[in-house]
Amino acid sequence: MPTADLLIAIGILFLAGLALDAVGRQMHVPRVTLLILLGAVVGPPVFDMLPSSIAGTNDLYAPTALTMVAFLLGGSLRPEAMRQHGFTIIAVSLSVVVASVLVVSGGLILIGLPLGFAVLLGGLSAATDPAATRDVVVQTRSKGRFATNILGIVAIDDAWGLLAFSLAMTFVGDLNGNTVEGAMQHGLWEVFGAIALGIIIGLPAAYLTGRIKPGEPTLVEAVGVVFLCSGLALWLNLSFLLTGMVCGAVIVNLAKHHEQPFHEIERIEWPFMLLFFVMAGASLDIDALAEVGGVAFAYIGLRSLARIIGGWVGGRIAGLPKRESRLTGLALMPQAGVAIGMALVAAERFPDIARPLLAVTISGTIAFEIFGPLLTQFALSRIAASEKAVSET
Repeated sequence: MPTADLLIAIGILFLAGLALDAVGRQMHVPRVTLLILLGAVVGPPVFDMLPSSIAGTNDLYAPTALTMVAFLLGGSLRPEAMRQHGFTIIAVSLSVVVASVLVVSGGLILIGLPLGFAVLLGGLSAATDPAATRDVVVQTRSKGRFATNILGIVAIDDAWGLLAFSLAMTFVGDLNGNTVEGAMQHGLWEVFGAIALGIIIGLPAAYLTGRIKPGEPTLVEAVGVVFLCSGLALWLNLSFLLTGMVCGAVIVNLAKHHEQPFHEIERIEWPFMLLFFVMAGASLDIDALAEVGGVAFAYIGLRSLARIIGGWVGGRIAGLPKRESRLTGLALMPQAGVAIGMALVAAERFPDIARPLLAVTISGTIAFEIFGPLLTQFALSRIAASEKAVSET
């Protein structure tokens, strides 16, 4: 009975996730990392115990989970935060994206990869995982300028990443004789269409939500807005991440009658995120990884280097202290759904490199989802320890 198997599997995964959350708190390991490892162990990479029916639900919970995260991140872009940290957020996010594209593409070309393949991976490398990054900040209860900057950066850097990827697609399409106009139009539609849709949904939502229960949207209102953002974005082939982020930013900036505009979303976000992270670990293709192992390791190393360089350069441009500049890149290591979505688009357009491109992207994503949150937690803890030492002197 597929339905029974699906419900049993989801129930076990929820309870296992709860147990891993407790373990993570005791061992000071991000729960995202543990969930990715759980997915790899119970999924096809190791024991292959998950029912096939659970993979079919991915089209529902993955966009929903990521839209919730984007919605909450957009809510972090409050006027006071942007006034205090806006220049820093923009400078660092742009620096990280540019460094990722240049370092990853250039490094892969130097080791002998075809130009088009290297440029596509460089474009993919610009994406960050807002879900894992935000979860670590929430789990560690980090506050202050550094944590605010990190949340602001991951809230907008996927917009820059999508633009960089669109340019990479345009360049590779030109190399392969495909229409440059088509690639550029797709990228512009995905980015600016998503921004427009977020505004269209956010404007009436800013006024209408929070009226039934004064000062705070009900659960139905909050979930309804998220599902509307996700569903319309998918239907129109737009970025649901950008749509959710823009919608959240519009609501938090215009809904003056709200005390806690996103409180209800925070209560129900985690079950969706749990399934998303577990299935990310289960998606690793061991056979394809064996074929491109060297390229995958090079991609992981180059992207890590690019994050550190980009964080340092952007931090210095923004006038951040040297310690924060050094640690910013480490805090931005996680990478997940957006990169895989980009890879799927590229694979459809360039089928001759689809298999190796997806293998490198998925294996790199899983590596960054396992080690990235650990590095984010390390960066946050070092900044917290430094601020504590300063306050005690």
